[in-house]
Amino acid sequence: MTIADASLRGRTVLVTGSGRNLGRGIALGFARQGANIVLNGHRDMEALRAVGAEVEALGGKALCVQADVTQPEQVQDMVGQALRRFGAVDIAVSNVGLRPRQAFLDISVDDWRRVIETSLSSAFYLARAVLPAMRDNKWGRVIHISGRDGFFTYANRAHNVTAKAGLHALAKAIAVEFGEFNITANTIAPGKMNTVRDEANYPNYRALWAEAVKSMPLRRLGTAEDVAECCLYLSGQHSYVTGQLIHLNGGESMY
Repeated sequence: MTIADASLRGRTVLVTGSGRNLGRGIALGFARQGANIVLNGHRDMEALRAVGAEVEALGGKALCVQADVTQPEQVQDMVGQALRRFGAVDIAVSNVGLRPRQAFLDISVDDWRRVIETSLSSAFYLARAVLPAMRDNKWGRVIHISGRDGFFTYANRAHNVTAKAGLHALAKAIAVEFGEFNITANTIAPGKMNTVRDEANYPNYRALWAEAVKSMPLRRLGTAEDVAECCLYLSGQHSYVTGQLIHLNGGESMY
């Protein structure tokens, strides 16, 4: 069941990496609330258009923008398009990342830069582009989709765990500096998710997690809809939650 929040109707939500998986689910979650949706992807415009059609089938308005979020000028242009079309970007969800597996001493400088730019710097570029208008409007929500890697810290992923943890540090910095303008910033760290990407990247994904799921309190993998519900909660008109990290993991770990 989707949270009903009339305060989100007419808001404009920009979701990066929204052509599939978690980003698509987040975009559709907001569309069901009557929000305008700015969809973004780097390569697959057809995937964005397909999600845009789903948004419009739900009665929403969609803007599809193909942009590389590791390039600040492209991010600024994307936000400019959104402002011209909808007049505001009220909610910005940063949802892009890479998860390569490399032993620490095998990570080249180029490998490091590529992951940091994609998984961390992109969130900075997005926030820098949307915050001026949010500040002027005295309202805004910034949400970073991080990951369990940044807080459980796996071997062979030094660049990835650094970027994922850095996302929350960035959210806290934004929360402190912009709170007086009624702008919140928070981080969601999804746990084990049932997504097309995970099934494609990890053969026998469901079988691999079958035993782990049995020991989790909720006894299931998470879904894109679960992440969308969390984003809706953090985006409500009267949200008093900022600078927080939410582990969305079915109780796999508790802090």
